[in-house]
Amino acid sequence: MTNKNLVVIGTHWGDEGKGKIVDLLTESVTAVVRFQGGHNAGHTLVVEGKKTVLHLIPSGILHPNVRCFIGNGVVLSIPDLLKEIQELENAGVAVRDRMMISLDCPIIMPYHVALDQSVEQRRGNQKIGTTGRGIGPAYEDKVGRRGIRLRDLLDKEQLVFKLEELLHHHNFMLEQYYGAPPVTLQACLAASYDFLAELTPMMGDVLSALAGFRKTGASVLFEGAQGALLDIDHGTYPFVTSSNTTAGAISSGCGVGPRYLDYILGITKAYTTRVGEGPFPTELKDDVGRRLAEKGHEFGATTGRPRRCGWLDVHALQRVVEMNSLTGLCITKLDVLDGLKEIALCTDYEVDAAGDTTPVYEMMPGWETPTESVKSFSELPENARAYLARIEALCGIPIDIISTGPDRSETIIKRTLI
Repeated sequence: MTNKNLVVIGTHWGDEGKGKIVDLLTESVTAVVRFQGGHNAGHTLVVEGKKTVLHLIPSGILHPNVRCFIGNGVVLSIPDLLKEIQELENAGVAVRDRMMISLDCPIIMPYHVALDQSVEQRRGNQKIGTTGRGIGPAYEDKVGRRGIRLRDLLDKEQLVFKLEELLHHHNFMLEQYYGAPPVTLQACLAASYDFLAELTPMMGDVLSALAGFRKTGASVLFEGAQGALLDIDHGTYPFVTSSNTTAGAISSGCGVGPRYLDYILGITKAYTTRVGEGPFPTELKDDVGRRLAEKGHEFGATTGRPRRCGWLDVHALQRVVEMNSLTGLCITKLDVLDGLKEIALCTDYEVDAAGDTTPVYEMMPGWETPTESVKSFSELPENARAYLARIEALCGIPIDIISTGPDRSETIIKRTLI
């Protein structure tokens, strides 16, 4: 049985390989929707050896007959969005006539970026590890009911009035508390209103458009950014992002009710990685960790920062399965484990009186036969199949897709999802 509406989310701290899987599944859908986050996300696609990195535009854009939507849960850096559109158009990908941006998207302004960087600098050794792109402060303004939304660009007089009030508020903090230079009204208009002519054809009512697809029986894919353990409510707080990265955010982030979601796919690396600060119980700081980072090319698609690497944290994954009601899993980068004599799975934690966490490992034999580019489950080494089966048993849900390389074609489909 296939599904009409499918969700793709990351199960740990992001960088699980969602972009490739969204791109792969897009072949069978009418539309792809991004429902949260900002341009702090980076989704890397490799098609026939050619790499494309997307930050705001949904990963389905490389398919010419697919519509793409940016929902109201996304905070929008307009200059970065238009730069991304231009890069795609330079590569021969049509974007503007296939994309709709919600009128209710909050806009990232220059004062958000200035605040983000000032806050991180002031934290010093206690920094969160943000990308410094203004994401958090933009969400703060949204929750504070003072943010500028895309629809505000349609009335310049009101826009200027709102911006002047906001600049009075934020510049006080920048100058008096952080000792940073103020942001001007001209800079804010240059980052938003000056692009109105380019944006207007793409602005629209995303909720109504998606309701129309549902009523006609068209399939829609919902694409999350970051990972579930970076969720502002359910992640490793305070070392999290500023949005809800779990499946429940779809309803608030683009206006599609949970009853209309048919299948929720969790993307999970065969090992675990994390960028930036925060707890990481299974992190490996030895030769194995360095080997995973080198073979897995573990550098952030958005920041270029090296990723911390460790064994697969199934204990955390079990929690993510529950909080997202995952239907199935996709395991990516299985080939990175090729050649290891022994592989560990974290199945529990031991916590001492001081609160320090020690992972409890279940050891499994590795495999010598390479899995890279393998496209049939039966062709995987016996120990690799056993490793995957153990993950299924511990999580209580099936592994429906396995990625054995970065290219779209290097994928094992165990079950047709859509």
